Amino acid sequence: MKKGKTFYMVYLALLVAFAVAVHTIEAVIPVPIPVPGVKLGLANIITLLALVLYGTRSGLIVAALRTIIGSLLIGNFLGPGFYLSFGGAVSSALVMGLFMLLRRSGKMTLISVSVAGAVTFNVVQLGLAALLVQSFILFRGYLPVLLLLAVPTGIFTGAAAIFLESVVDRVGLKMEQPTGR
Repeated sequence: MKKGKTFYMVYLALLVAFAVAVHTIEAVIPVPIPVPGVKLGLANIITLLALVLYGTRSGLIVAALRTIIGSLLIGNFLGPGFYLSFGGAVSSALVMGLFMLLRRSGKMTLISVSVAGAVTFNVVQLGLAALLVQSFILFRGYLPVLLLLAVPTGIFTGAAAIFLESVVDRVGLKMEQPTGR
């Protein structure tokens, strides 16, 4: 059966809905690490899955919409937390989209793509926070910790996306993004 633009839009909407749900749930889960701004990045699993299934454009759409809709639901839309989350999520999706080119050529694994996304998220978020408080001293104290934490969270996110990709392949939901507008 040929799946067209309508199927793609429905699948993308479902990915956005899942990402918003995970983003919202993750916002209320206390993280056992006493470092401000540290999260597990579970919503990034869905962004990564969108990148795998439909490409960079779709991954960017999922990342942007999940932060916008999620921030509306948790009540921080257009607040400092929103800008940190939005900047980190969109930058991370863009970097992961670029790294997906290396994955397709066999030079990188999905876990490596995910770790690159986690590192990007943390660096961009820290940079935006430094701009917000007008002090780049944050980099000295937080950057090593955030980079260290990006590795296990990126590994977990990548492993989860690999699992979900295999499920999608098994049930036959994978489809190409339709061309044309």
